[in-house]
Amino acid sequence: MLTSQAYGTLAKVLSALRAHDTETIEHLADPRIRSGSWQQETAEEGEAEAEREVPEGERGPSTPARELLKFSTPRDPALLARFVKLRVIEPENTFWRRGIQACVRYVKETGAQQLRVPYDYVTPDDWVPAGFPLGTWLADQRKTHKAGRLDAGRVKQLDGLGMVWSHQDVAFEEGLTAARAWAAVHGHLLPPATAVWDGYPVGTWTKNQRYAARTADTNAQRRQAGLPVESSAGALTEARRAALDEIDPGWCPTWDTGWQRCFRLIQNLLQNGGALPVAVGKVIVQGEDLGRWVTAQRHGWEQLLPAQQWLLENVLGIEPAEEAERPVKRTQDTMWALNLRAAQQYHAREGHLRVPRKHVEHLEGAVEGTAGPSGHQAGADGVVVVKLGTWLDNVRKRADKLTEQRRTDLDALGMRW
Repeated sequence: MLTSQAYGTLAKVLSALRAHDTETIEHLADPRIRSGSWQQETAEEGEAEAEREVPEGERGPSTPARELLKFSTPRDPALLARFVKLRVIEPENTFWRRGIQACVRYVKETGAQQLRVPYDYVTPDDWVPAGFPLGTWLADQRKTHKAGRLDAGRVKQLDGLGMVWSHQDVAFEEGLTAARAWAAVHGHLLPPATAVWDGYPVGTWTKNQRYAARTADTNAQRRQAGLPVESSAGALTEARRAALDEIDPGWCPTWDTGWQRCFRLIQNLLQNGGALPVAVGKVIVQGEDLGRWVTAQRHGWEQLLPAQQWLLENVLGIEPAEEAERPVKRTQDTMWALNLRAAQQYHAREGHLRVPRKHVEHLEGAVEGTAGPSGHQAGADGVVVVKLGTWLDNVRKRADKLTEQRRTDLDALGMRW
């Protein structure tokens, strides 16, 4: 719905067009705010037109606008009509105008019938506008339209340029572009679910593609077994799987994605001339403690699938831990002795056993790899972390079940029951 002011402006434009009054049209397209009637200004003798001062805070027509409005040379009627519509009849903000302008140039340069623009596409430097993020701008328009917040006039403008509104038609290509860029930097396509690339939730997107791939695998197995497949909706197509395999063949492992991520990080490390990490806390890549992961695989060899064992041995050169390296399984008596030793260490240092509830005691002298209280492992430095405050609280709760010797040992340290 045009306002009375817009109607008035439109009437002036039509009148000027009929009278071939190009100066009036140029004035109406000037976005500078004016008050009262407009009078043509004449340059004083010797004063160049380009040297006229523009009052502070005002901005004249942009360079593309000035070029378009030079009526002394032929102009494309369609471009002129679009310009008058955007600047006079339905003024829009600068960013929107730049987006529409980029769409028009894209269609013209590519000859595309639809605006299927890659998510990471930015207009070239020799375009007007240059360096405009057209791919993400169109994605934003789709989101706004889906939410019902895009003005009907803007929808019509984009429709006229061949806008693709269905998110499903372009979502995969957008995600694939982000996934390809993320993998190029990180060396694999196994992003955490929280990973984001250039504002795109590439972690969530990749997780959804794995689910779609497994759905397709399940459907294929049912067909081979002669069982009915209720629906193929949500299943990953062969073409899309091939596109993801091209980025990273291991993007959809049978086992845990975190396991595969660490495997690929170590594989990349070895291929770049690095050594196999074996010490905990020494080699941390992309937030993963690779030394801790290697140790866990060696000690948990029996829990791995045959394919995982093969990959560890033949690709990374990792072998299962020898019996002498495996953690010592502690009985309740040895666990009590370890906690008591931590209490004695605290008493010797502090002179009392009034231990805060959340206090932890670092007990030195343990054998590397042995299990400590609550399943903690002794590190390479032989230190076990004992949750002493929690242990003493638990001991008080079951004081009536303690043996006489255990009560005596704690009484000797000034235990408060």
